[in-house]
Amino acid sequence: MPADSGGFRHFILGLLTHQPMSGYDIKQFLASLGWLVGSPSFGAIYPALHTLLRDGLVTVEVLSYENKPPRKIYTITEEGEQALRQWINQPTPSGVSSRAFTMRLILADHLSMDGLVEHLRQRFHQVATHHAALERMSDDLEEKADLGQHLAVDYGIAIASAELVWLEGLLQHLSTQPLLADIRESEPAAGRF
Repeated sequence: MPADSGGFRHFILGLLTHQPMSGYDIKQFLASLGWLVGSPSFGAIYPALHTLLRDGLVTVEVLSYENKPPRKIYTITEEGEQALRQWINQPTPSGVSSRAFTMRLILADHLSMDGLVEHLRQRFHQVATHHAALERMSDDLEEKADLGQHLAVDYGIAIASAELVWLEGLLQHLSTQPLLADIRESEPAAGRF
């Protein structure tokens, strides 16, 4: 996973909202999700952390241990939380990769319900467009196209079809959930949170 112009750094900020972490901790967490979001090298993680530190979005504490190298533990700052909120509430750029989409899903607890639904709708439209293009490509493949081309297009159609089913089901489920604002409105004033 390359360190992009901001999405990866903001993703790291989102991870740090759960708990302070070292670069190694971040690498281990991402390695556990490697097939979903990729497994970045330390060469991607540490420059991102240094940029976040330079920009005042995280702090670092160096913990010393006997007979072990020191550990740098990064913690998100208030400015980092604000930057994360600004980024996560922006519309997802068109053409975003499935990895970038998955990174936002991992940070879904930072989205409002409306923001999550919009994020899922955008992805649904993106995948539906991609699915239609693959279907056209499949129709256009000549009989003499090699087996690999047919397999790749069929694989793409299967993956896109499965994602569309998942997105549609999730959007339907979310549409039946009361929004936080609706819950607050229905509670007596003393019971509001």
